[in-house]
Formats: sequence, structure tokens, C-alpha cells
Amino acid sequence: MSLGAPEIILILFVVLIFFGAKKIPELAKGLGTGMREFRKAAREIQDDIEKDVKQIDTKKSEEEPKK
Repeated sequence: MSLGAPEIILILFVVLIFFGAKKIPELAKGLGTGMREFRKAAREIQDDIEKDVKQIDTKKSEEEPKK
């Protein structure tokens, strides 16, 4: 399911009619801010998971009997 040029043009035309030319920059700014916040939250979750995995690996290596 990919969008071609005609579909994108149609979507932009509908957005222009629905919101008006004055609102489009505000919508784009809000969309950009929302995407930035989403990426930041996703990065923080990934960092937390990696930190937890590292702690588990450290605990496992400490618990292994030394030969």
C-alpha cells in the first residue's frame, strides 16, 4: 500500500480546502512537535530497556561460578 503522486496531491488539496491556507503552517508545526516528542519518548524507552538488559547481564555474570 504505497501512495503515488496523484494520491499525495489529492490529500494535500483536501487538507488545503478543509483547513485553509492560514492553518496549514500551524498544523505542520504541531505535527513536527508531536513527532519530535514521540521520537524522544521512544528513545528514552529504548535507553531504559538497554540499561535494564545490561544490569541483568551484569548480575548473571557475577552469579556464575568461577572456574
